[in-house]
Amino acid sequence: MSDAVRVLVVDDQQLVREGIASLLGIQPGITVVGTAADGKAAVNAAAELAPHVVLMDVRMPEMDGVEATAILHRRAPEVRVIMLTTFDDEEYVLQALRAGASGYLLKDLPAADLAQAVRLANAGVAQLDSSVTASLAAALARGGARPVAPPPAPRPDEVLTAREIDILRLVATGSTNREIAGRLFLSEGTVKNHISRILGRLGLRDRTQAAVYAHDHGLLPD
Repeated sequence: MSDAVRVLVVDDQQLVREGIASLLGIQPGITVVGTAADGKAAVNAAAELAPHVVLMDVRMPEMDGVEATAILHRRAPEVRVIMLTTFDDEEYVLQALRAGASGYLLKDLPAADLAQAVRLANAGVAQLDSSVTASLAAALARGGARPVAPPPAPRPDEVLTAREIDILRLVATGSTNREIAGRLFLSEGTVKNHISRILGRLGLRDRTQAAVYAHDHGLLPD
């Protein structure tokens, strides 16, 4: 299928790696182009195989998933990386998102859900496991670990209006468009348009990067 999403599976456990590849390989619209056993091998494989999406484990020998994600984000920013792991530790979550990951999912999700996450990531939609969302919020509230490779971005007051900064603050709390609209007495469509402009002006890819940016620039609500 020429329009299939090309996926690279990265995990240091052979049984897990091959199992994920086999399950994804039978899902419609997805082609597993290869596997890798560690972060260093993943970076090399991505350069050779040109995947659209990389499913990346966190803890691996040679080079861990966070470092590999940061390298891939610099070399091939069009490639979407989903961290797929058993660890929902808030430090890992925050470091992975700062490194450029498009999502953070746990390995216990059904194959069909994982396939849908791959399709959404390829379409530019960030994916966070529900338990991971809580970890991210906790890490942001406390300050979390420093970034591995923070994306360069201007200061908020240089490019954003006061209204956009208010919206960004609420995005950082995990508020939905509907909730933001209710808080600020706006329509959901207006909020959506504001968020699109915010991401564009700051050079960010999605709401998770926006939340990290808000934290790094002191914009978390009191």
